[in-house]
Amino acid sequence: MGWFGVTGSAHHDDPSRLVVTVRRAADGGTAGAGFVLGIDTVLTCAHVVNDALGRPMLEARPPQLEEILVEVRGTSTEQYFARLLHWVAPRARDGSTVREGDSEWLGDLAVLRIDGPAGGLPAAPDRAAMSTDQEVSAWHGGGRAATLARLTVASLHGSHGYLDGEATGMAVGPGYSGGPLWCRHERAVVGLVVAHFMPPQDAATGLPLPHSSQHLIRRSWAIPWQHVSSELAAVGVHDVLPPQSPDPEDPALLLLMEAVGDILFSPSQRTDCAKRLARACGVGCGSDVTPPTPEEFAMFLLTHPRALAAFSGILRRDSPDAADRVLAAGSLCITPKMLSPQEYAGLRKHLRTTDRAVLARFPEAARAALPHVAAFPGGESLDALLNRLEALPGDGHSANGERRVPALLRVLEYVGALCPGPKRAELRLWADGVAQRLGIARAALGERRSDAQAWGRSVRGRSARMRVLVQVTRAERGRHRLRIWCDEGAGPRQVSTDSLAAYSATDGAREVLRVLESLTPPADDERPPLVEVLVDRASLNLPVDEWAAHDPDEIVPGVLGVEFPLVVHCPELLRRHGRFMSHWRSRWNRLDSGKTFVVSESMDPDAIYSKLVNQLDTVRVSVDVPPGPRDGIVQTCLALGIPVVVWDRGRDGASHLVQHMADVATRELPDGVRTYRANAKASPPEFPGRPVLAWADADRTVPRLHLTEPQESA
Repeated sequence: MGWFGVTGSAHHDDPSRLVVTVRRAADGGTAGAGFVLGIDTVLTCAHVVNDALGRPMLEARPPQLEEILVEVRGTSTEQYFARLLHWVAPRARDGSTVREGDSEWLGDLAVLRIDGPAGGLPAAPDRAAMSTDQEVSAWHGGGRAATLARLTVASLHGSHGYLDGEATGMAVGPGYSGGPLWCRHERAVVGLVVAHFMPPQDAATGLPLPHSSQHLIRRSWAIPWQHVSSELAAVGVHDVLPPQSPDPEDPALLLLMEAVGDILFSPSQRTDCAKRLARACGVGCGSDVTPPTPEEFAMFLLTHPRALAAFSGILRRDSPDAADRVLAAGSLCITPKMLSPQEYAGLRKHLRTTDRAVLARFPEAARAALPHVAAFPGGESLDALLNRLEALPGDGHSANGERRVPALLRVLEYVGALCPGPKRAELRLWADGVAQRLGIARAALGERRSDAQAWGRSVRGRSARMRVLVQVTRAERGRHRLRIWCDEGAGPRQVSTDSLAAYSATDGAREVLRVLESLTPPADDERPPLVEVLVDRASLNLPVDEWAAHDPDEIVPGVLGVEFPLVVHCPELLRRHGRFMSHWRSRWNRLDSGKTFVVSESMDPDAIYSKLVNQLDTVRVSVDVPPGPRDGIVQTCLALGIPVVVWDRGRDGASHLVQHMADVATRELPDGVRTYRANAKASPPEFPGRPVLAWADADRTVPRLHLTEPQESA
């Protein structure tokens, strides 16, 4: 990069230094390896992260807020804390959970964000496609050069590459997982080590059997880089790769070159400012005598993700107009981040000392702060969410050409509203500094702060309800397959182990009750867990609420919808048209004040669409029409992002249920419907309805569902 130095890497001369060590939290031992992927990211295997955190090796749930200790080798070996940025869970070929004893699986990738130096981690190695007969090298996660294992790619099978080791030297074993496979011929990483086929063992003793020439010897398997790329792209990993140098004709580059030449017109000014910028970004600098050219200066601003923000901060005090000019020019390029290195480090420090219960509600605060932003994917890590927020523009409310309040600052005001006073003050001081550097009017930020305070008052004390999620899919006639998750407030964790078993209604009720009985609700929360049934559009009227665990040995029948508030949720319809996802979140944020629309006569779905498409204050629809047209109306409402829809699956005429539920507050409907079902069980003539409540909570995530049989490409 010329005058502005970058953190170097000696991997071409000593590729063992590519290895990043992932340490176990419990004993500091080596869990496995990884390698630098981007300026502040490391790629490893998900099972290495699980081992580092003391979790089951092939646990599919992503870690939430845990920190992982890693060692990175540059000019010296440094230790840093890392957190999960992106997660591709280990999975079987059919998408189910990997079982103990399985020798191969898919997925198993984790991108970690490192709290590293301002200048970034050592340069990431080049990557190339894996091919048969390549000669590659791997190292133990400890990073010692002596652990070199020489391997040959024996065969490729789409998602897997099989490697055979040389008969002499080190063999791949525990601790190699997640490490890079370096190809000297390509001078690039061509894949990641995942696992090794160990020698056969005696079934009784667990000891290795006596060696036989028929045994499989020194075979490992890896994920080829071409498949790593497709797996990462599927979870939205597009911004962790090293930025490319801008095209010489890039408008942002040309505008910044012109701005630098105008603002720092004398060589001494340019040298002094460049030295300050290099220190802020943690990189080396060139000659004190010869300043960087305007082109070198602009190139650095567009290749180091946080350099532009740091430069605007240097300019802001003495030349606000110049700061605005470079920010405007930089906005034409996707590389520059909103925060400077110091601002980003300060944010990470504040979040590290924020209560975990508050951090767990970060997605909820983001949705409340940005109700019109397109949907945030479920299950995102905190760092992935911060990544997205930092890239979003302002909130659109500004006057007289004032700079808009960025999405990230608005969200952090909402997060601060959930914090105790001292932590809230810290976050506000940090936000004030960023706003001042960006040239945002204090009144604009103050208005967003007032919005956050009002929201905080409305949600303070509202705790996340424990819930059980049950995906129900049809099997043979009268039987269903179940996948079950529990969510105690920190996100869904799968608890079912067999996704192929088919259950009758009675057996299904027993299985769900078994999970419900295993939960330990908080001592201060007397509410029964919410049962959320995940179905496809054809199963919205499936009477799961009427499933009963009829058992001669039991005293009570165990009817699911009578004992527990049970709702249905159809992700297929909700996400069918992405343009309505922001409408769904906007409606959900108005749940306590929004309107109810009652459909009491048959209406064409197109008429429903025209009626509701722009009525964002309509949060609830009660459908009181005969079964024929009813299903189309219900599906239209759900596809439009109506979060709450109530109907009676069993009535042809006017529904007693719809009239009865009209007096129940929208947020209380799950419990109100459960009460109705209990009354209907006790006195059918007085409560003749068979209620269905579709409930799409925008503050709670659902797991990624396989609505059709997944197919793995070759």
